[in-house]
Amino acid sequence: MTQLSQFEAQRIDGTPLKFSELQGKVVLIVNTASACGFTPQFEGLQKLHEHYAAQGLEVIGFPCNQFGGQDPASNTEIGAFCQKNYGVNFTMMEKIDVNGDQAHPIYQWLKQEATGILGSKAIKWNFTKFLIGKNGLVLKRYAPLDKPEKLARDIETALAA
Repeated sequence: MTQLSQFEAQRIDGTPLKFSELQGKVVLIVNTASACGFTPQFEGLQKLHEHYAAQGLEVIGFPCNQFGGQDPASNTEIGAFCQKNYGVNFTMMEKIDVNGDQAHPIYQWLKQEATGILGSKAIKWNFTKFLIGKNGLVLKRYAPLDKPEKLARDIETALAA
């Protein structure tokens, strides 16, 4: 059985993240964009990070430019934008593809584990969110319209498990 701990990716600063380092934590993975109608969700994601990090939540953003070209900047520019405009200090990763032949392996796995509406596997837009439990398995997928604060109860349940 595949688990989160089996994946690796590059942080936005180019350093590797082995997801095995997060074993025993609850993880929220989000595909982000800097010029999207949902971009203000960075604020809510940062609040979740601030509120629950000490209890074991890791919020991880994966910038993606596959939806309307809404994140064309470099990794350095994306990181600076998130910090300056939303005070983001949760983990941001290098820009990736979430759909198609070049989709990052972690997103291939996430989409397989938690399908969207009507069983759709593809990510439909920016700010699709995946909640992963302490056991490294996907608990739930959330639509871009689901505001971060709406996830609080599910996060609390996962942290208590």
